[in-house]
Amino acid sequence: MKPASLARRRCLADLGAACVVLAAAPSLAWAQSVDPATAAPAEVASTLTGARLQGQLRFRWFGLHIYDARLWSRERVASDDYAGREFALELQYARSLAGSAIAERSIDEMRKLDAVNEAQATAWLAAMRAAFPDVQAGERITGRHRPGQGASFYFNGRATREIADSEFARLFFGIWLSPRSGSASQRAALLGQPA
Repeated sequence: MKPASLARRRCLADLGAACVVLAAAPSLAWAQSVDPATAAPAEVASTLTGARLQGQLRFRWFGLHIYDARLWSRERVASDDYAGREFALELQYARSLAGSAIAERSIDEMRKLDAVNEAQATAWLAAMRAAFPDVQAGERITGRHRPGQGASFYFNGRATREIADSEFARLFFGIWLSPRSGSASQRAALLGQPA
């Protein structure tokens, strides 16, 4: 093998290792200060009367700003009891993403939290593909958690899909709020807690 080719392979291997480390780094989500007087978006104000901003974060992946997330609730949501609380999670995207890619990534993240059989995964993936349209920068997808019932989704304030499955809702919102989720700093920011 030529020395230049070997050096190129080593460089690519080092770059790949750096990407893996960056992908796992919890510092990719940064908390932003919360102004409790911030007005809830219309779909939150109309379906979750009295909801206030509990926490928010800016999510970056490999340095790219992907979305800003805001957690809206009437009462404090904690990581150990989020599945029993009513709240809304608003994601405002900073770049264009395919709705199907958002759905597929969501299933992958849900599987990291708990076992999901193939039949569930297939049904949930189809439901999320119907709920999540392609997004452009500035557009929003909001999910409302209804304890014991499931989830309702909105795109820029317009209802897109209800998923009447409490286990789906627990795992979907667990991506951000479960104690088993991958990023403690992301979870703390959304819950309005110090990291």
